This record gives sequence, C-alpha cells and structure tokens, in this order.
Amino acid sequence: MDLKSIKNKLNALQSSGQKKEKVDFSKYLWKPKQEGKYQIRIVPSKLDKNNPFQEILVHYGFSKFPLYALTNWDEKDPIVEFAAQLRKTNDKENWKLAKKIEPKMRVFAPVIVRGEEDKGVRLWEFGKEIYMDLLGIADDEDYGDFTDIVEGRDFTVEAVIGDIGGRQGLKSSIRVKPKTSPLSTDKEEIKLWLSEQPSILELQSKYKMSFDKMKETLQNWLNPEAAEETSVVEEEEEEETSTPGNDLPWSTPGNNLPWKDDEETSKPYFFTFPAKNNYELKAPVKKSKADKFDALFEDEN
Repeated sequence: MDLKSIKNKLNALQSSGQKKEKVDFSKYLWKPKQEGKYQIRIVPSKLDKNNPFQEILVHYGFSKFPLYALTNWDEKDPIVEFAAQLRKTNDKENWKLAKKIEPKMRVFAPVIVRGEEDKGVRLWEFGKEIYMDLLGIADDEDYGDFTDIVEGRDFTVEAVIGDIGGRQGLKSSIRVKPKTSPLSTDKEEIKLWLSEQPSILELQSKYKMSFDKMKETLQNWLNPEAAEETSVVEEEEEEETSTPGNDLPWSTPGNNLPWKDDEETSKPYFFTFPAKNNYELKAPVKKSKADKFDALFEDEN
C-alpha cells in the first residue's frame, strides 16, 4: 500500500469538500467589454521592474474553464508531461495530439485605464498577436521605454467584433500614442500603483488543480466514454447502503482505463481507445492497467 499516495488523495478530497472563497476577477482583470476605443497605460511591474509582461501557460478544452498549467508554479504538470511523451514516439498523429494538448501562452501586463484610475492597477490579458506588437514597439528606439513613469506613453486599444477561431468575439488592436506623458501628476498615486498590483498566479492559486486531479481530467478527456460509465457506476454505488470499510476515500487505480490486454500470449500487443476517444497509442510491453497510464509520467532514469 502506497501510504503517501493515499494521504495525498485524502487531502485532495478533504480540500475539495471545503467551500472556496470566490474571487471577483473583475476587480483585478481588465479587458474591453464592448466595441470602442480605450486608453491605457502599461505600468512597471512590481514582479520585474525590467519586464512588465508575464507569460502564463493555460490548458484549454479539458473542462468548462481554462486550466492554468502547474508549470506556472514550477510544479510537474501531467498534461505537459504527457505531451512530451507523445513527441518521443516520432509518430505523426501523436505529434498532432501533443500540439493540441500543450498549454497555450497568455500574457498579462499591469495597466491603468484612463478614466478609471480610481480602480487602481489591473491586469490586462492578451495573446500572441498583441504581445508581438508590444515587443516590436519596445524594440523601436523612436519610442523608448513606454512604461517610464515620467516620459512613458499611453496606448489606444480598439475593440471590434470579428472572427476569433471560427466564432464571433471582440478583437483588439493597439496603437501607441505619439506624445509622451507622465503616469500621473500625483506622487502618492504613483507609489500606490507601483506597489499594489494583483498577481495572476496568486489569484489563480485558489483554483489550481492538484497533479492527481489534473491527471484524472486528462484521463477522462482521453477516454470520455469510460468517464461517463464511471460516473454512472458511482451514482449507483451512492444509492446502496454503505458498510464499514467500503467508504474509503480512494478507488482502485486504473479500473476505468480502456486498455486491451493480450492474456493468451506474451508477444507484443496493441491497445486502442474506442472510436470516440481522443487518443490512440501502441505499447510494446505488457503492464497492469494502472501502470500503463502512470508510466507515461515517470521520469527517465
């Protein structure tokens, strides 16, 4: 019995049962809410005075909400590790899947929105296109340091409705102001803005998944049919009368994995997921059901 694994599972279940205090992200994050032009100022970051941009990796498509990669907190991430294992197979389809599940980069910068200075510094989230534009402006000697509190520059953010990945949404573009200006004429206000800034990782830490929970989420995404069957079984079990010893806070590892074992021969075999699943892989070595999935996350010796 792996007592450490059992303890981690128990702690995860106990913490998941506790009511989490909800974070009002509207107080800390900013983005255009409707079509129009907005004037903002990027503020020097208290996390890194030399770089106002923070690159964050996010998983999309695994659940209703985006999942912040555990690597953002310098922790192991099962989806990242699984993608790395896929790339080691040198298989075209596995590489496509790896690219699909790898986390996508989002960028955050502390900003003051002109006309809403009373709301303080908020974090502006944007993608690669705007990030490249901002880096290009920063690299242009004609503009200099646009975050300078004395001779920096504001930006105009224009939001219009357009196509975003096949759906309609607000698309933003930026234009740097030609004239320099101070961040504020109030020294105390500047001190406040430079010292009191939200941190995206601190805000998201309340919703951060454990390694095991994210691994389970990945497993369910790879095999949605098995996940649905497990959900039905769990509901049926809850209706039964519990007896002593049957209410342990963990289940048998791997009992819902869709492996296809070759019980009649020790020759290499294949296992595949059903047609509706998101993944298919060949395995040359026979292992237990739990070991086959867990082995994908083991470090190389």
